[in-house]
Amino acid sequence: MLSIREEPLTEELVQELIRFSEDWEQEQSCHGYRKNERADIEGERIFTACSGGERVGYLFGHMERAKNTSSIMPEGTACFEVEELYVKPEYRSRGIGKKLYEAAKDAVRNEGSAEYIMLSTATKNWKAILHFYLDELGMEFWNARLFMRL
Repeated sequence: MLSIREEPLTEELVQELIRFSEDWEQEQSCHGYRKNERADIEGERIFTACSGGERVGYLFGHMERAKNTSSIMPEGTACFEVEELYVKPEYRSRGIGKKLYEAAKDAVRNEGSAEYIMLSTATKNWKAILHFYLDELGMEFWNARLFMRL
Protein backbone atom coordinates (compact mmCIF):
# COMPACT_ATOMS: atom_id res chain seq x y z
CA MET A 1 0.00 0.00 0.00
CA LEU A 2 1.41 3.36 -1.06
CA SER A 3 0.89 6.50 1.01
CA ILE A 4 1.85 10.03 0.02
CA ARG A 5 2.03 12.78 2.60
CA GLU A 6 3.63 16.10 3.38
CA GLU A 7 6.04 15.76 6.27
CA PRO A 8 7.62 18.23 8.66
CA LEU A 9 11.40 18.31 8.64
CA THR A 10 12.86 16.09 11.35
CA GLU A 11 16.42 14.92 11.88
CA GLU A 12 15.43 11.42 10.75
CA LEU A 13 13.90 12.77 7.53
CA VAL A 14 16.92 14.97 6.79
CA GLN A 15 19.25 12.00 7.12
CA GLU A 16 17.04 9.79 4.93
CA LEU A 17 16.79 12.43 2.19
CA ILE A 18 20.55 12.85 2.26
CA ARG A 19 20.97 9.06 1.88
CA PHE A 20 18.54 9.07 -1.06
CA SER A 21 20.49 11.89 -2.67
CA GLU A 22 23.75 9.96 -2.21
CA ASP A 23 22.19 7.07 -4.13
CA TRP A 24 20.95 9.49 -6.80
CA GLU A 25 24.44 10.98 -7.13
CA GLN A 26 25.87 7.48 -7.62
CA GLU A 27 23.40 6.79 -10.44
CA GLN A 28 25.01 9.62 -12.45
CA SER A 29 21.69 10.12 -14.22
CA CYS A 30 21.72 13.92 -13.98
CA HIS A 31 24.31 16.38 -15.20
CA GLY A 32 26.12 17.93 -12.24
CA TYR A 33 23.92 16.38 -9.54
CA ARG A 34 25.54 16.27 -6.12
CA LYS A 35 24.18 14.85 -2.91
CA ASN A 36 22.20 17.14 -0.66
CA GLU A 37 23.39 18.78 2.48
CA ARG A 38 21.13 19.87 5.31
CA ALA A 39 21.03 23.45 3.92
CA ASP A 40 19.62 22.15 0.61
CA ILE A 41 16.62 20.68 2.43
CA GLU A 42 15.90 23.17 5.20
CA GLY A 43 13.01 25.47 4.38
CA GLU A 44 11.60 23.18 1.69
CA ARG A 45 8.14 21.64 1.70
CA ILE A 46 8.65 17.88 1.69
CA PHE A 47 6.31 15.25 0.30
CA THR A 48 7.18 11.57 0.76
CA ALA A 49 6.00 8.29 -0.69
CA CYS A 50 5.93 5.29 1.65
CA SER A 51 5.33 1.65 0.82
CA GLY A 52 5.07 -0.91 3.59
CA GLY A 53 6.30 1.64 6.14
CA GLU A 54 9.42 2.43 4.09
CA ARG A 55 10.05 5.75 2.35
CA VAL A 56 10.57 5.05 -1.34
CA GLY A 57 10.58 8.55 -2.81
CA TYR A 58 10.28 12.23 -2.17
CA LEU A 59 9.56 15.59 -3.71
CA PHE A 60 10.63 18.86 -2.21
CA GLY A 61 10.19 22.43 -3.29
CA HIS A 62 9.32 25.92 -2.19
CA MET A 63 7.33 29.03 -3.02
CA GLU A 64 9.07 31.52 -5.23
CA ARG A 65 8.29 34.81 -6.97
CA ALA A 66 9.38 34.86 -10.62
CA LYS A 67 12.28 37.19 -11.30
CA ASN A 68 14.23 37.83 -14.47
CA THR A 69 11.71 35.75 -16.42
CA SER A 70 9.84 38.47 -18.27
CA SER A 71 9.93 36.49 -21.51
CA ILE A 72 8.29 33.53 -19.73
CA MET A 73 5.91 35.02 -17.13
CA PRO A 74 5.30 38.38 -15.48
CA GLU A 75 7.80 39.48 -12.86
CA GLY A 76 6.62 38.56 -9.35
CA THR A 77 4.33 35.69 -10.41
CA ALA A 78 3.83 33.26 -7.49
CA CYS A 79 5.18 29.77 -8.27
CA PHE A 80 5.86 26.56 -6.43
CA GLU A 81 9.26 25.40 -7.65
CA VAL A 82 9.98 21.69 -7.43
CA GLU A 83 13.64 21.32 -6.50
CA GLU A 84 13.82 17.53 -6.49
CA LEU A 85 11.62 14.57 -7.33
CA TYR A 86 13.21 11.20 -6.63
CA VAL A 87 11.96 7.61 -6.50
CA LYS A 88 14.18 4.68 -5.57
CA PRO A 89 15.11 2.73 -8.74
CA GLU A 90 13.29 -0.45 -7.74
CA TYR A 91 10.04 1.53 -7.31
CA ARG A 92 10.15 3.47 -10.57
CA SER A 93 7.55 3.14 -13.34
CA ARG A 94 4.79 2.51 -10.78
CA GLY A 95 3.25 5.98 -10.81
CA ILE A 96 4.92 7.06 -7.56
CA GLY A 97 6.58 10.14 -9.04
CA LYS A 98 3.26 11.20 -10.52
CA LYS A 99 1.53 10.77 -7.14
CA LEU A 100 4.21 12.84 -5.40
CA TYR A 101 3.83 15.60 -7.98
CA GLU A 102 0.03 15.53 -7.74
CA ALA A 103 0.18 15.75 -3.93
CA ALA A 104 2.40 18.83 -4.08
CA LYS A 105 0.29 20.40 -6.84
CA ASP A 106 -2.95 19.77 -4.92
CA ALA A 107 -1.52 21.17 -1.67
CA VAL A 108 -0.35 24.37 -3.34
CA ARG A 109 -3.52 24.73 -5.42
CA ASN A 110 -5.78 24.25 -2.37
CA GLU A 111 -3.90 26.98 -0.48
CA GLY A 112 -4.21 29.35 -3.43
CA SER A 113 -0.61 30.39 -2.87
CA ALA A 114 0.77 29.86 -6.39
CA GLU A 115 -0.25 30.47 -9.97
CA TYR A 116 2.15 27.88 -11.37
CA ILE A 117 4.17 24.84 -10.44
CA MET A 118 7.50 24.71 -12.21
CA LEU A 119 10.76 22.82 -12.25
CA SER A 120 14.06 22.41 -14.06
CA THR A 121 15.74 19.14 -14.84
CA ALA A 122 19.30 18.14 -15.67
CA THR A 123 18.60 14.52 -16.52
CA LYS A 124 20.68 12.72 -19.10
CA ASN A 125 17.59 10.79 -20.25
CA TRP A 126 15.74 13.84 -21.60
CA LYS A 127 13.34 11.85 -23.78
CA ALA A 128 11.99 9.90 -20.81
CA ILE A 129 11.79 12.94 -18.56
CA LEU A 130 9.99 15.03 -21.17
CA HIS A 131 7.52 12.19 -21.66
CA PHE A 132 6.97 12.03 -17.90
CA TYR A 133 6.51 15.74 -17.32
CA LEU A 134 4.70 16.64 -20.54
CA ASP A 135 2.65 13.55 -21.38
CA GLU A 136 2.01 12.02 -17.96
CA LEU A 137 1.80 15.12 -15.76
CA GLY A 138 0.44 17.55 -18.32
CA MET A 139 3.06 20.23 -17.78
CA GLU A 140 3.83 22.67 -20.60
CA PHE A 141 7.26 23.14 -22.17
CA TRP A 142 8.16 26.82 -21.82
CA ASN A 143 11.90 27.04 -21.81
CA ALA A 144 15.10 25.17 -22.64
CA ARG A 145 18.70 25.72 -21.69
CA LEU A 146 21.19 23.81 -23.79
CA PHE A 147 24.91 23.38 -23.23
CA MET A 148 27.96 22.39 -25.23
CA ARG A 149 31.28 21.68 -23.56
CA LEU A 150 34.16 23.55 -25.22
